[in-house]
Amino acid sequence: MPLFIFSRFTNTTHNTTTPHLLPPPPPPSSTPNSTTPPPGTDPKTNVQSKDVTINATTGAAASLYLPPRRHKASSSPSSSTSTAAPSASAPPFNPPTTTTSTPSLAAANVVVVSVHYRLAPEAPIPTCYDDSWEVVKWADLGAVFFAGDSAAGNIAHNMRGGVGGAESGGDGAAPPYFGNEQKDELVAYLYPTYEGPTNLMIHSTMDPKISNLGCPRVLIFVSEKDFLRDRGCAYHDALTKSGWKGKVDIVQFAGEDHVFHLFAPTKDNSFCS
Repeated sequence: MPLFIFSRFTNTTHNTTTPHLLPPPPPPSSTPNSTTPPPGTDPKTNVQSKDVTINATTGAAASLYLPPRRHKASSSPSSSTSTAAPSASAPPFNPPTTTTSTPSLAAANVVVVSVHYRLAPEAPIPTCYDDSWEVVKWADLGAVFFAGDSAAGNIAHNMRGGVGGAESGGDGAAPPYFGNEQKDELVAYLYPTYEGPTNLMIHSTMDPKISNLGCPRVLIFVSEKDFLRDRGCAYHDALTKSGWKGKVDIVQFAGEDHVFHLFAPTKDNSFCS
């Protein structure tokens, strides 16, 4: 899935010729739905959606998704979440993301706040963190889950740290983009003031305070062929060895590549992820 308190932002001037954290999306002909549906009620899942502007000056905004069972007074969602874009430089509004997310939230019966943050390099990092945090503060957070794939997995982790004391819900990352022991050249291109491994937002697995993560459980997804697989495993190891009191699980998808669920959203593995 994309950043779920269960968060995502948009930049209409995004330059598709610049380096991406994600491979390019498949051509429309290979995608079941090549047009992202507008806000409203999804006819297949009965999920209702609405776009909300949080800050007209910065463009910080969110898409709200309401599961079908919330329509009945006798039943309420079991949790409240928010989402982010799959990457700090890739557009969040795309058919694969919508196709994957809508059935999942309908089945989970959760309210989703999908964060729309401005994209790098036009809006350099840490803009994506600032925009996401603005939406997190705006949202009415109860039992909350943060989740995201690729760079959004990193943002989800950092948003959880900002909330602090929210000892309910959990975090999900599929797969998270964290820096390792070396300076990340792609991040350096997108983040002009990035200094390397001492930046603990990017290199969160090296944070001595990672044991203070304010949730009781974390679920990490990695894929066998993903170039970020080792970084997702390092995140698991960092939490495990830190003395963090929560429970962390990791699931690996054999034979799959980076964010495969966005490019093949109808696969069984995609729905599970």
